[in-house]
Amino acid sequence: MEFLRPAGWEEALAAKAEHPTAVPIAGGTDVMVEINFDHRRPEYLMDLNRIGLLSEWETGEDVVRLGASVPYTQIMEHLRVQLPGLALASHTVASPQIRNRGTVGGNLGTASPAGDAHPALLAAGAQVEAESVRGSRLIPIDAFYTGVKRNALAPDELIKTVHVRVADGPQQFSKVGTRNAMVIAVCAFGLALHPRTRSVRTGIGSAAPTPVRAKTAEEFLAAALDEGGFWESRKAVTPSIAKQFGDLAAAACNPIDDVRGTAAYRRHAVGVLARRQLLWTWEEYRGGAAA
Repeated sequence: MEFLRPAGWEEALAAKAEHPTAVPIAGGTDVMVEINFDHRRPEYLMDLNRIGLLSEWETGEDVVRLGASVPYTQIMEHLRVQLPGLALASHTVASPQIRNRGTVGGNLGTASPAGDAHPALLAAGAQVEAESVRGSRLIPIDAFYTGVKRNALAPDELIKTVHVRVADGPQQFSKVGTRNAMVIAVCAFGLALHPRTRSVRTGIGSAAPTPVRAKTAEEFLAAALDEGGFWESRKAVTPSIAKQFGDLAAAACNPIDDVRGTAAYRRHAVGVLARRQLLWTWEEYRGGAAA
């Protein structure tokens, strides 16, 4: 295994073009585990830690541009207001040591269906900025996950930044695990209310071959809130709406049985998480009326 250590972004892109099989590494919290257990033995390993722009973020009026190497701890400490769903997800990642090293870019590159960042990114409607020597492009998060641990990056592309819309309404994230820390999700769910567009978005993790949205549940809830005048009145969501939303979210799952949980349990748990998060986010939205 050869080790590449580019000093700058352009050098990294050139190295990736010359060695398309090179595996990028920043925090290493996924890649090094696979290498240590001999599950993966890449021909080239590319260290991106010398590239400062990947560790920076920029907060605009509507969008946060998050460098691929920004660790979870920084998101928790500095972007809680702008990206509340992603900040909540960051809190659930492993341990403080791993949160200090692990990155959203690494989560995206690995593209594991159990990655904690994915439900929050789906719910927020993020875009992934990929770049190569050929140029850059924005990949909508909905199109980024292409299979189990597979993504839409071309062999010569690297993730540069993640564009996440600044929250215009309440967001939530929660996951089910076999313990409270250092755990891979049995399942996870993220929800974002978007009052400006009177829409909702969701994200489901570890309950399908890829991270997915519960689109039918989203459409049902958006219609129910609109037709019932909930956005204007801010009245409480009815139990029947919450139950139907949870049932539709559960139906969006395509889980498997494995050592962490059964398919039936995952489907049930996603429905419970969806109902709870709807009530939590809606109560937060209602509380904003008096602010």
